[in-house]
Amino acid sequence: RTVPSCPAAAVSAMASGRTPGLGATHCVTKVELTISCENLMDMDILSKSDPLCALYLNTSGSQWCEFARTEMILNCLNPKFAKKFVIDYYFETVQRLKFCVYDIDNDTYDLSDDDFLGEMECTLGQIVSSRQMTRPLLLKNQRPAGHGTITVSGLFSLSFKDDTRVANFEVSAQSLDKKCLWWSDPFLEIYKQTETGWQLAHRTEVVNNNLNPIWRPFRISLRSLCGGDVEKPIKVILAEFACINPKKLKKKNYKNSGIICIRRCQLEKEYTFLDYIMGGCQIHFTIAIDFTGSNGDPRSPQSLHFMNPEGYNEYLAAIWAVGTVIQDYDSDKMFPVFGFGAQLPPTWQVSHEFPINFNPTNPFCAGIEGVVQAYRQCLPQVKLWGPTNFSPIINHVTCFARRALQKNLASEYFVLLIITDGVITDMEQTRAAIVAASRLPMSVIIVGVGGADFSAMEFLDSDDKPLLSPTGDVASRDIVQFVPFRHFQGNSVALAQSVLAELPDQVSSFFNAYKRVQLSQISQVYVLPAPLGVFSVGNLTKSWPRY
Repeated sequence: RTVPSCPAAAVSAMASGRTPGLGATHCVTKVELTISCENLMDMDILSKSDPLCALYLNTSGSQWCEFARTEMILNCLNPKFAKKFVIDYYFETVQRLKFCVYDIDNDTYDLSDDDFLGEMECTLGQIVSSRQMTRPLLLKNQRPAGHGTITVSGLFSLSFKDDTRVANFEVSAQSLDKKCLWWSDPFLEIYKQTETGWQLAHRTEVVNNNLNPIWRPFRISLRSLCGGDVEKPIKVILAEFACINPKKLKKKNYKNSGIICIRRCQLEKEYTFLDYIMGGCQIHFTIAIDFTGSNGDPRSPQSLHFMNPEGYNEYLAAIWAVGTVIQDYDSDKMFPVFGFGAQLPPTWQVSHEFPINFNPTNPFCAGIEGVVQAYRQCLPQVKLWGPTNFSPIINHVTCFARRALQKNLASEYFVLLIITDGVITDMEQTRAAIVAASRLPMSVIIVGVGGADFSAMEFLDSDDKPLLSPTGDVASRDIVQFVPFRHFQGNSVALAQSVLAELPDQVSSFFNAYKRVQLSQISQVYVLPAPLGVFSVGNLTKSWPRY
């Protein structure tokens, strides 16, 4: 059976029979996999299939766990995926892989409701030994998926201490050919040369209806751009290249089909999550709990807030599972915890951000035990009501993140953990709040409890395309991680790993993007680094505003 996605590092370790953890600092060889397909089945009526490839790793017996996904490519039966899979390689272990291709028909994260285009199973050893492998795609009944094939190319990456340099590009084009009557929708592809031929290294976004496009600035790791070969230096000050269409070369007076201008190409070091943490960056955690009426009457056994004979419910189970990991990242283990959507005594007015210990000047709880105790004491004192508004608590934490950004240091990062039953009311305001927070040192983790429709949460967790605000503003990065609790019932370790899977990349990507501000001071902060694997993390400032 296929189980829900788990963090890539954990899955890779489980698939190799090893125990995941920060302590595993031995040298590990990494393999970068590039995926392409040809002759996929066309499942759409008025257009072509919109393929995506998901990679699953075999963790034990017949159990498969999702490792990662490529991007989705619109209307394409011969896709070349830009997103790579990077896997730890162990010579002494058989690492079974399964590549599944789907035609994406909706915005949900769940692939079970999308058209299946075929799969291919192999081992990582087979890919490594052949470097490039092409095989037919098969349906679930092991019959051919039409004439579809999948090609997997493997490239050895650097070992444990990867080259963390990246190349930053700014690219534009001028006077491109018209491809559709009087317009074109251009995008740019960059290929790298390998022993098995040219491989796609990066694809930009599409600029609609524009013959003079300016693409958003982008960055490519040297591993993806040139295999990390430091003997091939790149230096580009300004370059313009004629865009040649080979089919038009024989035409009289043909010069080119436009000009591509590389406006900027700069090599720089990209700092890692550990660089920032060991350099003194503090990570602040805030917890928000859903007290809305959609959870059901806490006195009813059907309620998500109902306490079973052992004194637990799904909210407490989620708090324990995630909190036991989170508390290790907090120096004094004091957590600000808020509820939303309840009527509060004595006036019974609805509040969308109230401290569950009812202390507005000090909303902190001592450790996860303190969080659990405050929740149990709060529950019988409030009335579950509504509506379910996320934006107030997101905007609240955003205020602190905005203050931290003004310090011009990579010194603070904020994480908001929301535990909810999934029925959200203020979607437009929440989208606007998340888009605004995407430009700040902040992430939002949502754990969905119960069996409600979580499509709204999956929409906010915009892995495939940037989240848009109601006014059309584009999120600068993906800061939301959504995890359905029931997919991990009975496995608190996997739940915690999945909840925190994207956080390291979100921290490092934000500070790397703002390094002109933050990293100018990093050498001053990096005075007494902690040992590898020991995190220096603090809590929110005690100067908390009144409510």
